[in-house]
Amino acid sequence: MRFVIQRVKEAGVTVDNAIIGKIGHGLLVFVGVSDADDTKIADKMIDKLVKLRIFDDAEGKTNLSISDVGGEFLIISQFTLYADCRKGNRPSFTSAGKPDLANELYEYIISQIRDRGFKAEHGEFGADMKVSLLNDGPFTILLDSDEIVKN
Repeated sequence: MRFVIQRVKEAGVTVDNAIIGKIGHGLLVFVGVSDADDTKIADKMIDKLVKLRIFDDAEGKTNLSISDVGGEFLIISQFTLYADCRKGNRPSFTSAGKPDLANELYEYIISQIRDRGFKAEHGEFGADMKVSLLNDGPFTILLDSDEIVKN
């Protein structure tokens, strides 16, 4: 599982010219799922995500988590996080999770973040989405379960 996390001042997602998700200050999280992923891996990734201290404190140091600043989440599914570009010029996506599993885990992640008391807006799985954001920093982090979750 891979999360690309961007600290944002605001972010939104549209499908068919309709805004389906919008947040203010918080985290835009692109989620990629592989076939090796499950809810246990998702739980560890979510735990890391919500505890990341990547917001500025009064001295301008990144010491605060999203809960400390009352931030919001915008969660977007993105199978292209598993693109393999080693051969040729056209990426292969064979490492991306099958759609049924990926959608199940995507919905699970959204529900678990909400269950922790956060506002969590989201995109539409498998849709052609237009994502807009005002990056804060810029501040972008990659979480990869191969590094976060020790087997």
